[in-house]
Amino acid sequence: MGKGFTVWFTGLSGSGKTTLAERLHQLLKDREHKVELLDGDVVRTNLSKGLGFSKEDRDTNIRRIGFVCELLTRNDVVAIAAAISPYREIRDEVRAKVGNFVEVFCSCPIDVLTERDVKGLYAKALKGEIKNFTGVSDPYEEPLTPEVVVETDKETIEESLGKIVNRLEAFGYLDRASVGVG
Repeated sequence: MGKGFTVWFTGLSGSGKTTLAERLHQLLKDREHKVELLDGDVVRTNLSKGLGFSKEDRDTNIRRIGFVCELLTRNDVVAIAAAISPYREIRDEVRAKVGNFVEVFCSCPIDVLTERDVKGLYAKALKGEIKNFTGVSDPYEEPLTPEVVVETDKETIEESLGKIVNRLEAFGYLDRASVGVG
């Protein structure tokens, strides 16, 4: 059913990528799409085991996720990727290879992410106790022209999901639903 495309969620740790990706995954399954979810943390323990957090290793990780997305998209499957993917150049490289690519930027300020962080990683990174922490001691390059920006500190999950679905419908990747996203 339908053509393949990739929805690529990017944003800092705790910004809502996985939550929104899981909700979109379920919604697309409910609409009877062939869909696969590639979560950054899950990919790191399977496809990218052994990679560290140097720029080179992060780039390799994103290229691997992108390769899987390219294969899925080419075979008329919807690929949903949720990975911090901090470097713009590699995201753009993946976009060029995949073709049918929708970038969703999960925007959320550091102070809100720090409040949300049950593991206390942001607090430790801000104190210098964790090195190479994306958005604190390591760079995160925000997308310049993402197809969708969700502000997860201001929007409900349903509002953010609605924005994503509306854009997918506007691009012709999804048929317009007769009912809401919830």
